[in-house]
Amino acid sequence: MASSASVLRSCVTSSIKSKTPLLFPASLQAAAGPGLAHHQKRCYAVETGVKKSTKLRQMLQSSELEFIMEAHSGISACIAEEAGFKGIWGSGLSMATQLGVRDSNEASWTQVLEVLEFMNDACSLPILVDADTGYGNFNNARRLVRKLEDRGIAGAAVEDKLFPKTNSLLDGRAQPLADVKEFALKIQAMKEAQRDPDFNIIARVEALIAGWGVDEALKRADAYLAAGATAILMHSKLSEPKDIRAFLDAWQNKGPVVLVPTTYYKTPVDEWRERKVSLIIWANHSIRASVKAMQDLTKHIYENQSTAGVENNIATVKELFRLTKDDELKKAEDRYLPKV
Repeated sequence: MASSASVLRSCVTSSIKSKTPLLFPASLQAAAGPGLAHHQKRCYAVETGVKKSTKLRQMLQSSELEFIMEAHSGISACIAEEAGFKGIWGSGLSMATQLGVRDSNEASWTQVLEVLEFMNDACSLPILVDADTGYGNFNNARRLVRKLEDRGIAGAAVEDKLFPKTNSLLDGRAQPLADVKEFALKIQAMKEAQRDPDFNIIARVEALIAGWGVDEALKRADAYLAAGATAILMHSKLSEPKDIRAFLDAWQNKGPVVLVPTTYYKTPVDEWRERKVSLIIWANHSIRASVKAMQDLTKHIYENQSTAGVENNIATVKELFRLTKDDELKKAEDRYLPKV
């Protein structure tokens, strides 16, 4: 009887010839030895292309200013990709809103994972998820990393506030921050839990949101970068971002910086390009656009008791079929269903 190793060798050889990637149980990989396990991994990587986590890492380390677009569902992720974006921001606010709950961790992390899975399947772009505080302490956060990796998510942005989180843009709300050392250790735990070396952990600093000032923001950013964060997301809700400018001046490009100009959208992006910012997140615009469109549409239909006046202003049913790749299903049915 052939050994497990010889069986695996035969399968790998067949896979290479047919250009079909294969994944094998750990028991077979162990029996075949590290050389073939590595061979299989390389073969699979070639067939599937660059990992999404690697694509996001390259964007964060690029010498050019990069942009990612908010999405909150499979269809919004697909639309962002068709528009030309190179990455997706899995917005916590947007996902909570489309589920009809508040952005206060009312949607559980497993419910968020389910939404992310649909988003990841719907597009080929890397997804950076807004992971709030990591949904608890270090133990929750490191478990989250494993589950995100299982679903092909490219990275997680975690903020140094307390669970349950308070949305940063709410007016007049207290924004209590986590202890610096504890949050740095949370990042360390997440780094040590990851299996994909290119999985990205973005440390979101909320010191400016909480009104603690630039010095505190710098202290926290230094600690989180030292703990292993891939990049620092510096957040502000000022319409004139003098605090962001002060931080960038003092930071001196010690590590990649991510900005979210939701409130300071009038600032030309060329300023951030000149200041060597790595990534801009358009953080909640798709959900806001869709809410406004649905409000206007439903009001019109209710008041007019007819859709005659709106059909030319909304997507056709055929467009929905196109976006959800119905043509692929038709081809698959022709191939896999028996002809009667």
